[in-house]
Amino acid sequence: MNITRSLLVLALLLLAGSVLGDDLKSGPDKGEKVPELKVFDATGEHKEKDVDYAADRKDKPTVYVFIQAEKWSRPMNRFLKTLDESVKKDDGDYVVAVWLTDKPDESKEYLPKLQQSVKYEATALTCYTGEKAGPKGWNINADAHLTAVVVNKGKIAATTAYQSINETDVRAVLEALKKAKEEK
Repeated sequence: MNITRSLLVLALLLLAGSVLGDDLKSGPDKGEKVPELKVFDATGEHKEKDVDYAADRKDKPTVYVFIQAEKWSRPMNRFLKTLDESVKKDDGDYVVAVWLTDKPDESKEYLPKLQQSVKYEATALTCYTGEKAGPKGWNINADAHLTAVVVNKGKIAATTAYQSINETDVRAVLEALKKAKEEK
């Protein structure tokens, strides 16, 4: 009986720990100024060039999506495609997807093929060519498979980190973008 009770307590503690672990922190804090974001643009407005997208987008509504390249999956693609389709409807909104990898040359080769297959319309597929941890000031958590950072008027409006994701998660990002655009 004591062993059964001990196992039950252990199971409850493990369950509680996994629920608390879902609250993953990744990305800069809300209200901060958008940090520099120098990336290689494989498919976007600055195709095949290095660009600082934070400076380029300045005050425009933008969703930055940081993707751990080795975690890229079909559900992530559905998330990104659904986000792209929703954002393209709003004039001026844009998505910058940033691959984080220790093999940037492979991403530079892969991303145009992905674009050719999926045909994103309001999304630049880019890769960060520095350390896999991501650009300074963005505070990307390596445990987050995907981090979405909503920006408007040069400030961070919201950040959300995911370990498991699909197209249904787009709603929360779009709500954060809408709210950011409504703020004066």
